[in-house]
Amino acid sequence: MAIDMTVYKLFVIGDSDLLIHQVQGEWVVKNPKMITNVQYVQKLCKRFCKIEFKHTTRIQNELADALATIASMIKHPDTDYIDPLDIELKEHPVLCSHVEAEPDSLPLYFDIKKYLESGIYPEDATSNQKKSIRRMALKFFLSG
Repeated sequence: MAIDMTVYKLFVIGDSDLLIHQVQGEWVVKNPKMITNVQYVQKLCKRFCKIEFKHTTRIQNELADALATIASMIKHPDTDYIDPLDIELKEHPVLCSHVEAEPDSLPLYFDIKKYLESGIYPEDATSNQKKSIRRMALKFFLSG
């Protein structure tokens, strides 16, 4: 993609120290399955005026991991174009979960959403369930 966009200088951040050193020719590729991949990347590197590699630990690369996971889940009809994602960074972690439906045909988050919107609990909720809803609601916010 960078070549198609006529990028001349590229800064690559990766979480595989082994792969970075292999592509740079500093370490020998011992895995026969990786030899052709590393050679292909080395060939692509020659198409840039300047290319720099930086290793980052996997834990510091959480955003890239999350985007890769999302990308692997999306099936887009037009393989030449993918709609851009708007990413908003929050100060605190946010939990997001998608569940099709519960046995009562309402989604799992329904009680939490209702509590956030109006402060109302389900009619048959016990005091422990109410406490759980309040605690879980702290990790969510209403959007849109």
